[in-house]
Amino acid sequence: MKYLGRKLQAMKPLPCAALIVLLLVAGKAVQAEPPGPEIWEHAIANFEAADKTNAPDQGGIEFIGSSTIARWRTLQPDFRGQPVFNRGFGGSQISDAVYFADRIVIPYAPKMIFLRSGGNDLWAGKTPETVFADFRDFVDRVHAQLPGTEIVFISLSPSVARWKQHEKELAVNHLAKNFAAQTPHVTYIETYDLPLGANGQPRKELFVSDGLHFNATGYKLLAERVRPFLPDDKK
Repeated sequence: MKYLGRKLQAMKPLPCAALIVLLLVAGKAVQAEPPGPEIWEHAIANFEAADKTNAPDQGGIEFIGSSTIARWRTLQPDFRGQPVFNRGFGGSQISDAVYFADRIVIPYAPKMIFLRSGGNDLWAGKTPETVFADFRDFVDRVHAQLPGTEIVFISLSPSVARWKQHEKELAVNHLAKNFAAQTPHVTYIETYDLPLGANGQPRKELFVSDGLHFNATGYKLLAERVRPFLPDDKK
């Protein structure tokens, strides 16, 4: 015991810097992985439950994506007479739409899909190239089973709250636009400039108080951009 006591006394305490390094390494080791698409299971299950009593007609026009789509409460009156339906789930990323395509896209066999997503992806740290790759995955996933479905990418547009990522949004738009120009059944809608004022900054009066989501006026402008891309027939 005396020998052990002398050994313990002889042990030198770790320098402060070394302790900090060890704590950081330990912290990283226990960090949880970023949430996967499974966090949206409840939202997807709600869509499926609603489909049991009021499913969209086959061959309709599907709007899918993150909060810009999920919060589009006036979708049907904005496109009156068109078979539009909403499958947006707020906070989601394009990769989530890919993951759940078998459940909330393919079963409806839509003739058109309008996708607005990607901003959350950038905010979470994805590069524009990764976001674009996810978009291509979505196109591939849908066209593997529905080769004639028109997929329309509604471009990203800057917001007051996330203005610092506007250049990355431009980069995603550029990649998607070029891809659409050379890919059958893929279309691009330009909306980047939609919320910008004469000073080149997002107009606060087009957003709700969070500075991120459109208000009724913002959605009216968005609907005007989208409307010309819907089919002329009202079937």
